Amino acid sequence: MNLNKVFVLGRLTADPQLRSTAGGAQVASFSVATNRVWNDASGAKKEAVEFHNIVIWGRQAEVASRFLTKGSLVLIEGRLQTRDWEGKDGQKRRTTEIICERMQLGPRPAAKNSGDGFAPKAGDKKSDSGESAQSLPTVNIEDADNLPPEEIKEEDLPF
Repeated sequence: MNLNKVFVLGRLTADPQLRSTAGGAQVASFSVATNRVWNDASGAKKEAVEFHNIVIWGRQAEVASRFLTKGSLVLIEGRLQTRDWEGKDGQKRRTTEIICERMQLGPRPAAKNSGDGFAPKAGDKKSDSGESAQSLPTVNIEDADNLPPEEIKEEDLPF
């Protein structure tokens, strides 16, 4: 039996890039940073950062490009895939990516200068002021590829 399964919980290093294939399929890509913290032999606290390239397809790609921004917390479930190609300089290149199968969005930051307690709308830009995030339920987009587009309305989303 074989298993190729990856779970990554981290923050986006940049806004997702949404593209379309020649066949019209939507694909988004972005990088997620994860931190590892440990104590060395002398008891000093150490930290290391890993960066993971994420590729996401279909309806989930559209959702990711619309609701995720640099610094957003996201949980990615997927599989590892390695690609080979030849660069413009003739050199062989290789990269390993996580192909997203399910995505869960983290909480949205609290709205700046808003006393209503609601998170910003999808079109609003996130504040870089380091405001604390409001506790909101996460959205599991597990079956987004199977939902008709007309069933998902912006006003129905909890953030």
